[in-house]
Amino acid sequence: MSDLNKLGLAEARDALRKGDVTSVELTESCLKAIDEADALNAFVHKTPEIALERAKAADQRIKGGDAPSICGLPIGIKDLFCTKGVPSQAASGILEGFKPEYESTVSQQLADAGAVMLGKLNMDEFAMGSSNETSVYGNAVSPWRRGNDDAQLTPGGSSGGSASAVAADLCLAATGTDTGGSIRQPAAFVGITGIKPTYGRCSRWGIVAFASSLDQAGPMTKDVRDAAIMLEAMCGHDHKDSTSAELAVPNFEAMLTGDIKGKKIGIPKEYRMDGMPTEIEKLWAEGAEMLKAAGAEIVDISLPHTKYALPAYYVIAPAEASSNLARYDGVRYGHRAQLAQGDGITEMYEKTRAEGFGHEVQRRVMVGTYVLSAGFYDAYYNRARRVRTLIKKDFEDVFAAGVDAILTPATPSAAFGLGEMTEADPVQMYLNDVFTVTVNLAGLPGISVPAGLDKQGLPLGLQLIGRPWEEGDLLNTAYALENAVGFVAKPGKWW
Repeated sequence: MSDLNKLGLAEARDALRKGDVTSVELTESCLKAIDEADALNAFVHKTPEIALERAKAADQRIKGGDAPSICGLPIGIKDLFCTKGVPSQAASGILEGFKPEYESTVSQQLADAGAVMLGKLNMDEFAMGSSNETSVYGNAVSPWRRGNDDAQLTPGGSSGGSASAVAADLCLAATGTDTGGSIRQPAAFVGITGIKPTYGRCSRWGIVAFASSLDQAGPMTKDVRDAAIMLEAMCGHDHKDSTSAELAVPNFEAMLTGDIKGKKIGIPKEYRMDGMPTEIEKLWAEGAEMLKAAGAEIVDISLPHTKYALPAYYVIAPAEASSNLARYDGVRYGHRAQLAQGDGITEMYEKTRAEGFGHEVQRRVMVGTYVLSAGFYDAYYNRARRVRTLIKKDFEDVFAAGVDAILTPATPSAAFGLGEMTEADPVQMYLNDVFTVTVNLAGLPGISVPAGLDKQGLPLGLQLIGRPWEEGDLLNTAYALENAVGFVAKPGKWW
C-alpha cells in the first residue's frame, strides 16, 4: 500500500488488524510526509524516535490481540499539551526551553491506548488567536489555496497546526483544544472534522491553561467515525482535574448508525447575521434540508442572548487568562530577562513578561487585569458571568423543549489570507468566533463538519451543537449530515 499517510484512523486500524500494514510502515509514511511539508510549518517539534519506538511496541501489541482501536495509529499533539521530555511551549517565547517532567492526562491516555506521537503541532500563542499568526514559531499555513492564487491562507486558530497537518495528510489525526472555537473554526477552514466535547469530558490536567472554565480538549480528524474513535480514547474521569466528570465513556463509534429519524434539529434565528455571505446562508439551508431528508424534524428556535456572547466571552476569557498567566514571571521556569545592575524583582517580572509574551497575549492579559480590577469587577466581569448564565439557560430551555441538536454555520466566512486581518483592529479577528463561543460559555459539545466549497474552492463547515454529555448522539447526527453531504474535496499539493 502506498500513501499510507492518506488513510483515516478507521481505515488504518482495519488494515493493521488484517495484517495488511504495520504501525511502523504507517508511521514512516507520516514522518516522510512531515519532512516534505516544512512549508506548512505545522509540526514544530518532530519526535521521530519516540514515534518509531511506539510504533514497534504497537505492532507487538496488535499481534498479541489486545489492542484498543487507536493502537498503532500515528497522530500529532498540539503544543499546548505537556509531553514528558519533549518541548511544550504553548507557542510562546516565555516557555522557551521548557521540557515537562510529566505527561498531560489526555496525551498519556492516547499513549496508553497505543497511539503513536509524531511530534508537537503549531498553534496560536497560549491558544489566543483565530488565525495561527501569534505563534513564536511563525505562522502555520493552510494546505488550501484560492483557485489559482498562491497567497498563503490561514488554517484557522488556535489549533492551526493540527488543522493543517490533518488536512495535508501529515498525520492521521491530531489533538486540539477549544476555548472559544479553536477546534471547530480551524476544522471548518481546512475541510476536516473537529469536535469539542462537553466541558469536563476530557481532563484539562497537563494542558497549558488559557481560560480554565472554557478550555476543553478534543480530536481533529478526517471524518466523523475517526472523531468517535479518537474521542473515546481521550475521554475519562481524572482525579487530578477537579472539573473532570465522573461518567462512563461510551463506545462512540458503535453509536454511529446514521439513523436520525424523529430527531428534532433546531435552527436559531439569532445566528442569521447581517452581512453573512450568501454562500454560508445557502449552505446552512441545504444542511437543514439534508437532515430533514434523513428523517429529522427541523424547527425554528430562539437563543435570545446570543448577541451578548462575544462581548461576554472577551471579558471572561481574558480575565481567566490574566490570572492563569501570572505564573509566567521568570522565577521558576521558562524565559528570564537579562537584568541590569540595580534591577529588582519588579523589573525582572516586567522585562521577562514584556520579552516573553507576544502582542496578542499582552493585550488579553491587560484587558483581563483591567476587568478584574477594583471598581471594574462588577461592571464587567460579574456582569459577563451573569450573561453567561443567561446564555446557558437559553440552551437549557431549547433542549427541555425537545430539541436534540442545533444546526448553525461554523464560521462567518471561508479561510482568509495570512496578514489580511490587521492587528490594528483585533475586533475583526475576534468576530471569527461569533458562531462558536456560545458553546464554550454554556459548556456544551459542538462539532464542525465539512459541508461544501465556496466559489473560490475553499472549504466551508456546518456546526452541530448537542445536549451536554450526549456526544454519541451528536456524533451520530453529524455522521448523518456527513453521509448526506458527501464532502470528499482535498487540497491540491503545492508544498
